[in-house]
Amino acid sequence: MRRTVLLAVGVLLAGVVTSPVAQAAAPEYVALGDSSAAGPLIPPQINLPCLRSGVNYPHIAAERLGARLTDVTCSGAVIPDFSGKQFGFVPPQYDALKPSTDVVTVAIGGNDIGLVSAALSCINLLPPPAGTSCKARFTSGGKDQLAARIDATAPAFGQALDPIKQLAPNARVLVTRYGTYIRPNGCYPVIPVWPVDANYLQATVDRLNTMLAEQSAAHGAQYVDLRTPSIGHDACAPVSQRWLEGLIPSSAAAPLHPSARGMAAFGALVAAAVG
Repeated sequence: MRRTVLLAVGVLLAGVVTSPVAQAAAPEYVALGDSSAAGPLIPPQINLPCLRSGVNYPHIAAERLGARLTDVTCSGAVIPDFSGKQFGFVPPQYDALKPSTDVVTVAIGGNDIGLVSAALSCINLLPPPAGTSCKARFTSGGKDQLAARIDATAPAFGQALDPIKQLAPNARVLVTRYGTYIRPNGCYPVIPVWPVDANYLQATVDRLNTMLAEQSAAHGAQYVDLRTPSIGHDACAPVSQRWLEGLIPSSAAAPLHPSARGMAAFGALVAAAVG
């Protein structure tokens, strides 16, 4: 009898030891957005049409979260590319969303207002009065053209968040803010933008960020602040502290975009926001 009981206990214990431990499935993460998330020119480039880096912030965040990533960020993307084919052949970014999606990050809006082209138009190789202030040009006649573009883009951005909730109803949606590209008064001539124009450009980015935050709140998305943590890591910062590149990048990255160092920092911030 004793041997029978011991044998039965042994069989039960063996079952406990050898039975596989159920593990939670890795969360499914979809990254939507433009070049601020894609990471153009940062090696390794894993998708050439979209200039998408394998160490952009979605990849960094996914690694930290232990998530399965579907990264459809694409350089040059505008809001209509979420639902339409970018370049005529890149699938709509919404196609990546599924009911099983757990986390979605969104980085869009800069191309819709022409932010990079506006910044490039602010270059002045000579100090005043040799050139023309881009602030004066964009605000001539008493109307701020870039501010008007941001205001006009707001409804489209807000409406672009709604299908995400419909296609991925169980997902947390996080909208990432654009960073601090240039410090107060800039650093002319290292970055050849006059102080008045440097302040105007960052104020424009801040206005865009405010719009994105307001629309995110109105449409039930979480907003991730990349602006505040990147103060002191702008294009004027020493190379070892720089997260955002200037007109002439100091590392393999596109001008006026995050560097690999910046992507690593932003990925950590996004992962922390997801929790």
